[in-house]
Amino acid sequence: MAEPKPVSPETRNFLLSAGTGTLDWCMQCGFCTAVCPWRLAGGRLGTYFNIRRIQRLAQLGVEGFDDEEALFACTTCALCEAHCPRRVEIVANIRALRGILVEAGFVPQHLDPIISSLYANGNPWSGPRARRLDWARDLRLPRFERDTEYLLFVCCTSCYDPRSQRIARSVVRLLDSAGVSFGVIGTEESCCGDVADKVGAGEAFRQLALSNIRLFQSKGVRRIITTSPHCFVAFRDRYPALGGEFEVFHYTEVLLERVRHGALGFARRLSERVAYHDPCYLGRHGGVFDAPRELLGVVLTAPLVELAWVREVSHCCGSGGGRLWAETPKGERLGELRVSDALARGARVLTTACPYCVMTLEADCFGLGQQENLQILELGELLASCCI
Repeated sequence: MAEPKPVSPETRNFLLSAGTGTLDWCMQCGFCTAVCPWRLAGGRLGTYFNIRRIQRLAQLGVEGFDDEEALFACTTCALCEAHCPRRVEIVANIRALRGILVEAGFVPQHLDPIISSLYANGNPWSGPRARRLDWARDLRLPRFERDTEYLLFVCCTSCYDPRSQRIARSVVRLLDSAGVSFGVIGTEESCCGDVADKVGAGEAFRQLALSNIRLFQSKGVRRIITTSPHCFVAFRDRYPALGGEFEVFHYTEVLLERVRHGALGFARRLSERVAYHDPCYLGRHGGVFDAPRELLGVVLTAPLVELAWVREVSHCCGSGGGRLWAETPKGERLGELRVSDALARGARVLTTACPYCVMTLEADCFGLGQQENLQILELGELLASCCI
């Protein structure tokens, strides 16, 4: 029988002061653990990661809340928050608990180069700042000026990852076709800081955010369009506390407004059976559920295929909260569940509106050997293929 661990009021009070202010709201009902997507994935992580247990240990100030494998397994998808009867801010608690470890120098091995690159390069991909606009080298890409309505902020992933660059190019084509007044700043930009924020690298997030805020304000930025839901949520929800007050839109919201006003049309419609995966950060975190579906409704001839878990209770692809850079064994990945669900419902295309989701779902589709049966497309790519 395991020996009882001593309760430490001092540790408990320290954790509360570090930003886990809603820990005491938790009544240990277990809803969070019951609905966690990891429970369906199976495997070691699916049984080892227990969000209720982490919070209970932290509540009491008991050793174990800082178990690195468990604490950094959370994807910060917030499905637990959507079901919590006490409205505990679980993602904020996880961020704070991680921050205690990171500040003390205990950075998980897979995140160490990511955080180092954020400091050194202003992005998590070890990409040189000078190459931040390489994705647009042969595009007619307008620069942001003071009379430009929107700053287009392209996710670091779409700046440096070759597969994801196609997403940024598609969004630019759509915005241009819709007559949107937009421009980019480019090499002076830094990462939005979402990954730093969610893995607990608070100082890295603060530096990145303040750098962007100063830059945006100096350029006269008032409204921002993002290609990534993670940037969308970071700018909208995290920047104001640091003085960054901007109107922030995901590109799907801007495109839908243009479609409704007749400024954007499509030359063809798609007959394939298409399923849509709600990204956690666009949907649950960002509150954007309808814009992607309405856009799909314009270009699809068949009804949209809805997966088993959608909208507010959509299941995570597995890449949030820094998990994009973590290794998860084949057969235990959350993305595999989404791919299998889409296939079971007869979909031939699985689309989503997040660069992280695209990378993960595509990799998991290949891992399952289903790349001939299911195509993974970002929504901007799908819409651009139909654009006039």
